[in-house]
Amino acid sequence: MSNLALQVKDDIVAQIKNDQLVLPTLPEIALRVREIAEDASTTIPQLTAMIAQDPALTARIIKVTNSPLIRTSAPVTDLGTAISRLGIDFTSNLCIGLAMEQMFQATHDIIDKRMRQCWSRAMEVAATSQVLARHYTKLQPDQALLAGLVHQIGMLPILSYAEDHEDLLHDSLSLDLVLEKLHPTLGSYILRSWDFQPDLVMVPKEYLNLQHAAESADYVDLVQVATLQSYAGTDHPLGRVDRTGLGSFQRLGLDADEEATQLEALADEMDATHSALNR
Repeated sequence: MSNLALQVKDDIVAQIKNDQLVLPTLPEIALRVREIAEDASTTIPQLTAMIAQDPALTARIIKVTNSPLIRTSAPVTDLGTAISRLGIDFTSNLCIGLAMEQMFQATHDIIDKRMRQCWSRAMEVAATSQVLARHYTKLQPDQALLAGLVHQIGMLPILSYAEDHEDLLHDSLSLDLVLEKLHPTLGSYILRSWDFQPDLVMVPKEYLNLQHAAESADYVDLVQVATLQSYAGTDHPLGRVDRTGLGSFQRLGLDADEEATQLEALADEMDATHSALNR
């Protein structure tokens, strides 16, 4: 690791320990939707009225409801019907995930480009995680979707830090090293501060741990498999990982000899889900 990368890493770690690091906060609409969704007495009309205040989010929820992700029997044209089809919990997780997109933007072109690339990767991983959850596990597909969308959330404060530090901003190698070393731990730290469920909090910290162990398939497994799949066929180190014997693939029931065929069979569904998440 370069001297600059070490210096930045130490500085960020010190800020974390002293509660000085500025962490990203969930968008207001996401906080309000989560709060009302967690109230057992909440009705669909109440949640509809809340989300309807955000026309862009409303349109995207309707789009998702009409996608292969949900498989509705007839086209949905209004928010209330969309939420009825999705259910309150699914709608809440979807809103939180989609609302986060606005966080992946910056004023500096270099950082803005990186943030948008990060969000694009998150959507791809989220789509794959959701489809895998539905076909290979008993885990909640909406939680799997959210797990994929937040798995690199730890990159945000590092990129924001770089935006304010010219030396790091223009040293892409050092920035890459800091992101690689810190984003997993930072991601779980952020999700914990947002009061996410423990099984989602561990996703950022563990998804790159190829020795991750669990009694049964969990959200880390889904995101890890989806991440490795997103790099398949590339020169990236994660694209060259030997998947044979990986616990995440085994717990999902993906056979080493048949895994490529199994995933290929779901490719269209993954692409359609990814498309549904896009604007």
